[in-house]
Amino acid sequence: MIASCNLHKMRAVMSDPVDYYLSTDGGEIRLNDLIHRRITLRYQHEIHCLRCGRKIPKSFVQGYCYPCFSTAPETEECVLRPELCRAHEGVARDMAYAETHCLIDHYVYLSYTSGIKVGVTRNTQVPVRWIDQGATAALPIARTPNRYLAGCIEVALKSRYADKTNWRTMLQPLAPAPDLSAEVQHALQHLPVELQVYGLTSEQALQLNYPVYQKLPKIVSLTLDKQEELSDTLVGIKGQYLLFAGGGVFNVRKHGGYRIQLEA
Repeated sequence: MIASCNLHKMRAVMSDPVDYYLSTDGGEIRLNDLIHRRITLRYQHEIHCLRCGRKIPKSFVQGYCYPCFSTAPETEECVLRPELCRAHEGVARDMAYAETHCLIDHYVYLSYTSGIKVGVTRNTQVPVRWIDQGATAALPIARTPNRYLAGCIEVALKSRYADKTNWRTMLQPLAPAPDLSAEVQHALQHLPVELQVYGLTSEQALQLNYPVYQKLPKIVSLTLDKQEELSDTLVGIKGQYLLFAGGGVFNVRKHGGYRIQLEA
């Protein structure tokens, strides 16, 4: 099989284990079917902006040209820092976009990735957000009517929980997930009184299993900027990473817009 594409993040479908799909010029490929097979990724020396499509020499924020990075609502500062969102005040790069992405219900959650972390996601992104992070368990702990309030809750909990994942640890076998439900009351008690009203106490933790079939030796991050052809046996997929028998891991989302040929 040979297919070509401009890389986008893998589409994940909740199942046991998670199903992964890659969009190519000829249609979607189910990547789970390629596990245990040798695959080759060949960089075609082209990068195309995921938003405007134009050919660019360098990408920003996982696949954007600089003008789009500077102006697109998808790359606004509140994407990474929800507490900075001002859409509820009528301020945004694109209010039409904000109405469907910021001014809707958001969850604050605890997930188990490389440890327990706190995060924010739109209600429409459950469970995709957790899968993209490689979480093995996740639990919503608050629901808010907009992104800003979710960000305020996240900030209040950062003194107790990490807000980032150690990706190297996440890609290695982890101890069983802790009881996230037991953390809920502790977490909510750390919130200012005016934010406690958004707390959730009856949600059930979601357990996630990934198609990973081999413990990796020392992990090596692979990038098409340094190696134009990657070839090895695919032994697993977790988060947005392809895992190879030799210990190499390839972050698909980080290479958004890169033009590649896939052979398997």
